[in-house]
Amino acid sequence: MLISFAADAVLLIHLLFILFAVLGGLLLLRWSWLIWLHLPAAVWGVTVEVLHLQCPLTPLENSLRHAAGEAGYEGGFIEHYLVPIIYPAGLTPQIQLWLGAFVLIVNLLVYGVIGWRAWRSRRSLRSL
Repeated sequence: MLISFAADAVLLIHLLFILFAVLGGLLLLRWSWLIWLHLPAAVWGVTVEVLHLQCPLTPLENSLRHAAGEAGYEGGFIEHYLVPIIYPAGLTPQIQLWLGAFVLIVNLLVYGVIGWRAWRSRRSLRSL
């Protein structure tokens, strides 16, 4: 039971990390100090998708599920709703490249807005 809960927790952390890597740049518009957490997360997300690497959370979760005696992702809410988001059926290397490009583009846009705001505020400070 506890090992199964740990596997669910790893899956949830995995999903939250993915969301943070893709959309976490938006948080920088409010809390700029998050750049030190978000930038490495975004770089990792793009790298994993583009180079077709396996995230270390995946084997950890699978080993916990096997240790709990689970054969797969059948069961509760997390397995039914979150697993297809993180591990979609039919995920191909081509789709992974598109996903990596999407993560990169979203974050470049957000970082561009942040850079533009910083440039604009420095420019207005110089004119004082």
